[in-house]
Amino acid sequence: MEKIAFLFPGQGAQYVGMSKNLYDNYAIVKETFHEADDVLGFKLSELCFEGSLVDLCKIENMFPALLVSAVASYRVYMKEIGITPQFCAGHSLGEYSALTCAGVLQFSDAVKIVAKRGQLAQEEADAQTGAMTIIDKIDAAVVEDECIKASIDSEKVYISCFNSPAQVAVSGHREAVRRVEDRVLELGGQISPLMDSAPFHSPLMINVADKLHAELEKYPIGNFRYPVISNVTGKPYSSKSKVIKLLTDQIMYPVQWQNTMKYFEAYGITVVVDMGSMNVLDTLVAANTKGLKSFCFGDKENRKALTKQLLSSSNMSRSVPTFITKCLAAAVSLPNLNYNNDEYQKGVVEPYKKIQDMQITLEKLGLPPSKEQMDEAINALLLIMKTKKVFDEEQKEVISQIIEETGTTYYYKELVV
Repeated sequence: MEKIAFLFPGQGAQYVGMSKNLYDNYAIVKETFHEADDVLGFKLSELCFEGSLVDLCKIENMFPALLVSAVASYRVYMKEIGITPQFCAGHSLGEYSALTCAGVLQFSDAVKIVAKRGQLAQEEADAQTGAMTIIDKIDAAVVEDECIKASIDSEKVYISCFNSPAQVAVSGHREAVRRVEDRVLELGGQISPLMDSAPFHSPLMINVADKLHAELEKYPIGNFRYPVISNVTGKPYSSKSKVIKLLTDQIMYPVQWQNTMKYFEAYGITVVVDMGSMNVLDTLVAANTKGLKSFCFGDKENRKALTKQLLSSSNMSRSVPTFITKCLAAAVSLPNLNYNNDEYQKGVVEPYKKIQDMQITLEKLGLPPSKEQMDEAINALLLIMKTKKVFDEEQKEVISQIIEETGTTYYYKELVV
């Protein structure tokens, strides 16, 4: 059986027309963009599909665009394929998308957070004191040595992303970055300066980090539906109590993408799904690992190949969750605190049998559940949870998880927490 990880891209994955193919073919993508439009107060959808590249690449616009595009892809994947991942990981800003799809950040909150992060970073970029450059074909140890040599008291430069054995990024004061760029070219390497960028993932972002921390504290942090790899550590978050600190640190510390890929290999991941609109992370997957199959869900042909890859195995097919099977699983797994036999029979056994019979019928007919059947199943599950005396907060979390994992968010938007 395949072991799957979801990847979420950051800066560099934006382009005019991103997610347009999904938007034109899936109602849930339209709803995702429209919700973001409402949160932001402007038409992000129009900017992504028909705006200018200059406007889209402004940091305050780019960040929400990348998040919304990735979440839209994830929601279509869960609706069409639905096989859950072993891990999620996002590169730089993509970590916010990963945390959103893992249930840790609410979507509307995440849109607000990345918009604020973008605004703060844009202010830093506008000051034009810092810069960021991607460096290829030079060993990280050599680049690190050149950063030390290029740094003086008032001008510092640091490695800001460990992307692969042959690619890093550097960030720092503009002149120090230029000195490193010059040395890299002399040594036969390649440079790709990120125009009008803030010096991300470096100590120069400490003032932004303080303001970002204050912003993050305004929002609730949920439980992890799937493990998420932290950019700072290259390992999964150990608890939700670490989220605010690690996201704050992330803007000042280097992205440990190489270690993330090593973690996937050690765990036996076989398939990675890039939730971006184009497969910008594919090169980094190939550069870090051997044998991992990489698919971009935003690309139509990749999407077809991925669906065939995952659903061709009978084992994988059986693991695809549906709304009804999720309700059945929740009904069984939740502990019972009600020992009144009559109440248990009427409030647990009978509604469970009702959901089960519905699922058997659907399987015989080979049909997905209708909206009316999903309504019936969710009401039966609510009765079961109430009878079992499940706490109200846990009931909400269970229902929310079923909705998110089955791509039915916009049937039951009011029930998602």
